[in-house]
Amino acid sequence: MNNASSTTATTTHTGVSWLWVIIALFAHTGWGAYPVLARYLQTISHLPSMAILTLGNLLALIVYVPFAYRHIRTDIWHTPIIWLFALVVSIRAMTNLTSARFTLAIYVQLITLLTPLIVALLSKLFFRNRLPRFTLPAIGLSCFGSLLMMSGDLSNGTVLRLTESDVLGIVIALISAFALAFYMILIPRATSVSNISAEAMLFVQLVALTITCGAMSLVLGEQWYQFAVIGPHDWAVFAAFVVFVLLGANLGQIVALRQLGAPLISSTMGWRLISALGLAALLLGEQLQNLWQVLGAIIVLVTITVYLQQQYRA
Repeated sequence: MNNASSTTATTTHTGVSWLWVIIALFAHTGWGAYPVLARYLQTISHLPSMAILTLGNLLALIVYVPFAYRHIRTDIWHTPIIWLFALVVSIRAMTNLTSARFTLAIYVQLITLLTPLIVALLSKLFFRNRLPRFTLPAIGLSCFGSLLMMSGDLSNGTVLRLTESDVLGIVIALISAFALAFYMILIPRATSVSNISAEAMLFVQLVALTITCGAMSLVLGEQWYQFAVIGPHDWAVFAAFVVFVLLGANLGQIVALRQLGAPLISSTMGWRLISALGLAALLLGEQLQNLWQVLGAIIVLVTITVYLQQQYRA
């Protein structure tokens, strides 16, 4: 994952390659699927939360190491930012998975869309980063469209009615959004400033989550026997969770963050909601119910498309 590879593809006036945008959208698709798969595994397969993360990350680690060990330095654990990164990814993973147990997957994605605002604020306050063009309008329109997608039938005066479980899930998702914001800011600094490869960052992430989530599972006294009684369809969903999200989306996000930076990546996060809605309709039966929600989906899609076009206009 060297920087030289980014010069082989067509770039914009800002030096951004379409290749990294495609990788970023792939990662967003995977993370959009995350709460849907997590909700299915927790509420339908009835698997314990921390056990899902522990086994999932362990399997991903076993598959990943033979292909990436040449890119992993043995001294990475001596870098202070690595330990901060391990803490952030652990908080992010635990809260992101747990939030999907208590509320709808699409609600979790709605809260995730607050992450660009948090990233922009933290980047500007602490690092004085310059935002890409039209970032704030893109964020605003994406959030507005997402709110419409979460609405009831506004023409009849129907609004969201949240249960206590929904409120708890949304609060946990908000904590997760802050952790994700820190994650997005740490990745470019760890890979560029500290010269840590993307492969090494994913290795650290998988190791940290296997250990921390395993310890949390033991503390909570989770019962792992449920893995022995789930059916083939449940195992297929779990396999998709491991391969498509824990491996594919993780690596794609780390690589894209290194090449594009947190502001641009976070500004296209509206795609996660579209991904979540599509998969939720297929897997969980959660669908758009009225014209307002359809309008919201269109606003998000158009916003993302126009924003990307503006970034690539010479």
